[in-house]
Amino acid sequence: MSAPAIATADNAPVKVGDVQKAMVALVKTGHVVGAIGEVYVNGRRAGKGSAGSRLLDGKGGTIPSTARYRIGSQTKNMTATVALQLVRSGKLKLDDTLGEVLPETAEKDLVERADEITVRNLIQLTSGIPDYLGPDIRGFDPTVTYRPVDLVAASRKRERPSEIGTFNYSNTNYILLGMIIEKVAGRSLATEFNRRIFAPLGMRDTYLPVKAAAGIKGPHGHGYLKDETGKLLDVDTLNATTLLGAGGVVSTARDVSVFQRAFSQGRLLPDSLRDVITDPVPGQPPHPQGGPCAGKPGFDARGGSAPGFVAVTYTSPDGRLQFAVSVTVAMDDAERAGVGMRVDQALKSVFCPASASQ
Repeated sequence: MSAPAIATADNAPVKVGDVQKAMVALVKTGHVVGAIGEVYVNGRRAGKGSAGSRLLDGKGGTIPSTARYRIGSQTKNMTATVALQLVRSGKLKLDDTLGEVLPETAEKDLVERADEITVRNLIQLTSGIPDYLGPDIRGFDPTVTYRPVDLVAASRKRERPSEIGTFNYSNTNYILLGMIIEKVAGRSLATEFNRRIFAPLGMRDTYLPVKAAAGIKGPHGHGYLKDETGKLLDVDTLNATTLLGAGGVVSTARDVSVFQRAFSQGRLLPDSLRDVITDPVPGQPPHPQGGPCAGKPGFDARGGSAPGFVAVTYTSPDGRLQFAVSVTVAMDDAERAGVGMRVDQALKSVFCPASASQ
C-alpha cells in the first residue's frame, strides 16, 4: 500500500511507492536470499517491506524489516565523523601525520611513508596504503583474533597501489583511523561510537562487535558464498576483528537512517569538516548526480558489502527522504558487485515509479 504524497524541500510532491512490492521484486532478481527495506520521511517510517527468508531455500521464516544487519562500509562514515569531531575539539589535526599520531607505524615500518601520510589522506582514501584483506586474513574463521596492528602489518606485505594524494579504496585507512581515535580519545572505538553517535542519536539497536565470534544479535538474514567447489557456505559469522572501523557496525534500517539524516543535516559536523568526507578527491570515480531518480527527488547513496550481504542507505540532500535496504545473497563476489544496481531499481520503484522500467 502506498503512503500519501509528501513534499520535498522545494515543495515538489513525492509519492512513496510500495516497499513490500519492491522487496519481492528484489528477491526475484535471483540469488537473493532475503531483502528488507524501510522508507523514512522526516524521520518517521513511511513504508516497510520484507521478502525471501532468513536462511537458504526458504528456511528460517521471514526477516522482520526491523532486524539488525551489517552495514559494511557505511561504518567508514561513522569512523570519519568521530575522527573529525576530535579535529573540531582540537585534539587532532587534519594535517597530523601517521608518524606523529601513531609513531609505531614509522618506527616498526608498518606503513610505508608514514611520515608523509596525513589524517586527511586516511579519511579521503588518498594515502596509497594497500588493503589488508587477502588470503592470510581469515575473515570467516571466528577462532582467530586479530589486533588492528595485525591488519596494518598484513597490508605492509602488499604492493602500494597508488601515490599519496590519489584516491584508492583501501580498508586499512579506516583501521588506522580507529587506532588514532582510540589513542587520542583514550577509549575504545566502540565506546566512542556509543558516546558520540549512537547514544546521542538514540540508535538503540546499533553496536560495533569487537570479538572474533560475535554474530548479529537477534533475528537476521544469513548470506552465502560459493567455495571453490561451487558449494554454498553460510558466511553469517564474519570475524568481527577483521572489520572494526572499516566495516563492522551492526545496525537497523531505522538507526542507520537516523545517522545518515543527522549527518546530511549537519548535526554531527560543521560543513567545513563534513566536506572532508563528501568532497570528491583526485582519482575518485565520479559520483552519479541526483541518484537513480535523476534528481527528482535526488539521493545520495551510502553502501557497504562483503561476502553474503549488500546494504545501502539512500538519503536526499536535505535528509528528509530515506530508503534503507539490506540484502542477503547467495553468490560469488563477481555477481555481488552488480547487486547495487538491483537495489537502485528498488529505489526507483519506491520514489520514482515513472522511471522504474527504464
